[in-house]
Amino acid sequence: MAITRRTAVVLAGVSAVVPDIVTGADAQRGIVKTSWGTAKTGEAVDLFRLTNAKGLEVSIITYGARIQSLKVPDSKGRLADIVLGFDNLQGYLGNNPYFSAIVGRYGNRIAKGRFTLDGRQYSLPVNDGPNSLHGGIKGFDKVVWTAKDGNADLGSVAVEMIYVSKDGEEGYPGTLTTTVVYTLNDSGELRLDYRLGTDKKTIANVTNHAYFNLAGEGNGDILGHRIRIDADRFTPVNSTLIPTGELKPVAGTPFDFRQPHTIGERINADDEQIKFGKGYDHNFVLNGNAGTLRPVIRVDEPKSGRVLEVSTTEPGVQFYTGNFLDGSVHGKGGKAYGHRTALCLETQHFPDSPNQPKFPSAVISPGSPYKSATVWKFSAGK
Repeated sequence: MAITRRTAVVLAGVSAVVPDIVTGADAQRGIVKTSWGTAKTGEAVDLFRLTNAKGLEVSIITYGARIQSLKVPDSKGRLADIVLGFDNLQGYLGNNPYFSAIVGRYGNRIAKGRFTLDGRQYSLPVNDGPNSLHGGIKGFDKVVWTAKDGNADLGSVAVEMIYVSKDGEEGYPGTLTTTVVYTLNDSGELRLDYRLGTDKKTIANVTNHAYFNLAGEGNGDILGHRIRIDADRFTPVNSTLIPTGELKPVAGTPFDFRQPHTIGERINADDEQIKFGKGYDHNFVLNGNAGTLRPVIRVDEPKSGRVLEVSTTEPGVQFYTGNFLDGSVHGKGGKAYGHRTALCLETQHFPDSPNQPKFPSAVISPGSPYKSATVWKFSAGK
């Protein structure tokens, strides 16, 4: 039995067993809620399953406001889950590489866990060599978010996730309220809208850390995926993956994806930047006007025919190729997630922006809430 949006939304604390959403030709647009366990804090964690009229299905859990699964049809209409993750909450409560979570308060790295704002220096927890990564020891990926009805337009379904980060949490100034709205429409688009408001000047860089494999999670590496990135420049890094401050042209380097290339074509090039990242783990300076939603990335997987197109208002994207996955993490169905079995496309402000005056500012202030949007459009070629 299919569930329509109006009969399936359960956001008022009502817990109930709900039937699976029908997929394929008989699918109906809908959203259902199920209980999904209890976090270490004792807080209940819920899962929201959104389905569009074409059968594309995304499940989002309130722990880390993360995407637990994303099922997309291939060129023959067969569904596969294309994001790495776990079958139950316990997997996410352990040490995992931010699988499909919202990361913050500052996604990516801040050098030595320090930054200065209005003449005052702030110190953050160091959790990535000498640097602070993705918000510190307990970032946004490790907290339970509050869920609300996303008030979707006709032809789409949405869920809204909210987290209030208190002044001083993980060393950051100001109480920051972060709202992320996931909207799925019948055109195969999953839109992520971010709104950030603060009561004190602070820094923030919030993004989603989805690990994609368009062939299906746990189904080999991503070296045969083809990618195009509309970026003339990237931000080279030092040996600890902190940007040097340079905006380097991609021309003549393994970072030139202005025309499509397979990921594996140059990933082992004799190039200092490739060696520092152990592959691709770099911020690309996206072309076009930041603040304007524009298409910037296209990825396709030839065997399945699946295509991912990314549009964003952000100035940059971190392209990461799962270089630190080593098979020690066992995900859905017990599958070992090995070296380079996924890619990440983290739309963002640049890494270490608070310490790089030439980078786009990541400072937000009271009365000037920050808004951004990223759209993932899924399709399948013949």
